[in-house]
Parts: sequence; structure tokens; C-alpha cells
Amino acid sequence: MTNKRVIVIGAGASGMMAAGRATELGADVRLLEKTEHPGKKLLISGKTRCNLTNTKELDDFVTMFGANGCFLYGAFHQFFRDDLLAFLKRYGVATKTERGGRVFPASDDARDVVQALERYMVDHGVQLRTGIKVTEIGVDSGRVTGVQTMPEFYPCDSVILAAGGASFPGTGSTGDGYRMAAAIGHSIVKLRPALVPLAVHEVERAKSMQGVSLRNVRMTAFRCPADEIDPSLAPAHDWGRGTGGRQPPRPVIESRMGEMMMTHFGIGGPITLLMSLAVVEALEHGPVSVAIDLKPALSEEQLRLRLQRDFDSYGKRSYHNILRGLLPAKMIESFVALTGIPADKEGNKITAEERERLLGLLKSLRFNIKSPLPLTTAIVTAGGVSLDEIDPRTMASRLVKGLYFCGEVMDIDADTGGYNLQAAFSTGYVAGESATLNT
Repeated sequence: MTNKRVIVIGAGASGMMAAGRATELGADVRLLEKTEHPGKKLLISGKTRCNLTNTKELDDFVTMFGANGCFLYGAFHQFFRDDLLAFLKRYGVATKTERGGRVFPASDDARDVVQALERYMVDHGVQLRTGIKVTEIGVDSGRVTGVQTMPEFYPCDSVILAAGGASFPGTGSTGDGYRMAAAIGHSIVKLRPALVPLAVHEVERAKSMQGVSLRNVRMTAFRCPADEIDPSLAPAHDWGRGTGGRQPPRPVIESRMGEMMMTHFGIGGPITLLMSLAVVEALEHGPVSVAIDLKPALSEEQLRLRLQRDFDSYGKRSYHNILRGLLPAKMIESFVALTGIPADKEGNKITAEERERLLGLLKSLRFNIKSPLPLTTAIVTAGGVSLDEIDPRTMASRLVKGLYFCGEVMDIDADTGGYNLQAAFSTGYVAGESATLNT
């Protein structure tokens, strides 16, 4: 047991876990949250269903975080998926596993997870204070002394910074943690939006296709303008963070197969989100474009034969009507314009050269990427407190004694699939334990 005074800044997933673990080990813990309720971002995670974790084995799990994933081995060895699921079961939350190894509450309700964490904190005596904004962390002679809030100064022996990222500011994630960490000497790796939709230059074309959901398509991002794409370089396999496999030629940034959506500003949906961080980082160095293969199950030759068959079989039908068998209705007008084939031209009058134009478009529909949507709309913030300045075994600051970090405030982010929440729970658990037991 200990009488150590610990203050946790931020009542998200990592902060609540940290506070609960610290009090479980005997610390006197205050959890300070600037909004009126804990767990606000957790409540909207996974479209309110709360994708808790993933069934991937440890090494594969870590690869989903890219180059920084190795930092998490220390935390995951202390508290990982099985520990999380056992914890939730102890508080009455049953779980289920879905496609892609995603783990959710059996109820499909994020509120059950928040309530479990709240009961954990109540059981062990966490002093939760909501509506209190921390403005700075007090430091004297290289050691934390407490935290300054709008109304008063709270002295303590340890501070756990769990203030989240800078996305979804309505949930309280407004970047406060980065400012507080920087003010006491920590380096902040540039913040970028991750898991975010992308705006395109061809906005009118995108707007004409708004709402179209494309399934089983392959999207490949290139380091060049759209008119310079060499479609033969698009790989036939997924390439990107967490996918493994053989790296494609350098112009390719990432390539993924799955579902995406056309929006009024550009592109969104699952594979767009997964590729977005790599695209955002590449945009800092030059133009980026994407090519969408609408028929990835067919080789060029197979598609060529199909088009010849369709035009022969439906020789009297108009080009516009033939496209109905190939495309969603809202994409037809754009394809008519892009191929330059008159909409009313009969199939048996369409030339081989015109068919090749259509084939090229079906296999490589291109957009120039303008920008990501703002950071505030991203699901996750990439960047944050530099991992070089944090001990991966304890989540302790290497610069300020008594300071610990957990969750999204650190320079850690992963693809969708439950990885980010598991990292939040794991680093929170370790930070809470370390802040209590370390001297």
C-alpha cells in the first residue's frame, strides 16, 4: 500500500484505466476532466459500438502501429487483450469477435464499457472531478509538484497526462496535453490527421458521385499527379502499414482492397481512412493522386473480353444503358464525360479505341488529392509527445520525474480495428501502476 498522491489529467479510456489502477494499488487519486462527463470519446468509438481490441497475435498487433509499434511491447507484456477482456468480464461486460478479429461488447453499446470503468474507479475510491480544466503542470527542480487548474493548484507526487489528441474536440480532445507537455520541455512530433477522409481537386466529379459506396475495389495512392500514373505499377496485393508482403515500386504509397465511398468533397470509407495517414505524409513532399480499380477481380484482358461481349450482345442499346450493367447509376454521367463517348451511341458502333478508353477508366479511375479534412474531423491524431522521451516499460517521462503519459497524447496511432483503444487501456494501466509504485 502507498499514500502517494496521484493526479490524472483526462478521463478518457487511458485516464480512467490509469486512475483505477493507481487507486487499486493504494494511491490517493484525483481524476480531473474538463468536460462534464467521463469517457465522451469512448462513447462514440466504433460508431458507438466501441471496438475494444483485436484478436491478432502480439507481433502482428504491434505492426499495425507502424514504426512506433515496438514502443508498445513493454505495456502489452504487462496488460494486453486477455487482461482487458478479463477485466471487462469482471465488471459484467461480455464481448464478441467479428470480421477482421475486431472485438466489441456483446451489447454493441459503448456505454457498457464506460460504466465498467466508472465502477472500477468507484470500487477503489478514485476522486473524479469533472468540469475542471488543467492549464499547466507544476515542475520544480525537474520534478512535478502538482497541476494548476482554473480555480486552484492541486499538489501531488505524480501526474499522469492522459489528455488525448486533437481530434473530435467536442469530446474534450483539443490538444491541451501537447501544450502542457511542451511547456515543461517535452518535444511534440508534428500533429497530423490519421483515419480521415480526403478532399480531391476534381470536386465536381466527386460531388456528382456523392453517396456511392464501392465494395471490393482496389485503391492505390501514387506520388505523382493523376495524369502521370502508370497503372501497371498498381500492385495486386495490399501494401501499407500492418499488411506485410512485398513492397511495390516507389511511386506507390499504399494500396488496399475493400470498401470506399464517394463524398461531396472527395473520398471516404474504410480503405480511404486506412491509407489517409500515408497520403497526408506524402502530400508534404509533393503531389499525390489515387487510382481506383473498379474491377480488380478481372485482369485487363478478361475485362476487355467482357466489354467486347457486352457491346456485341447489346449492340442496339445505347452506351449509357450498357454502362448500367457496369457501374452504379450515379457514376454513369461522369464516365460518359470522361470517355468522350456519346451517351446515345449504340453498342455495336463503339470502336475498339473507345472500348479501350472505357477499360482504362474502369481499371484506373483517378483523382488528385487536395488535402485531408481538418484534424478535428480525424478519428485519431498522429504525432504527439515524442516516444524518445518516454520510458516504454513505465510510461514515465525521461525529462521530468513523477510525470507519466498514456493514450493518444503520445506519438502512437494505428489503423482501425481496435488497436488504438487497446493501446490506450494498456498504457493507462501501466502508467497508473508506475505512478503509484515508482519512487
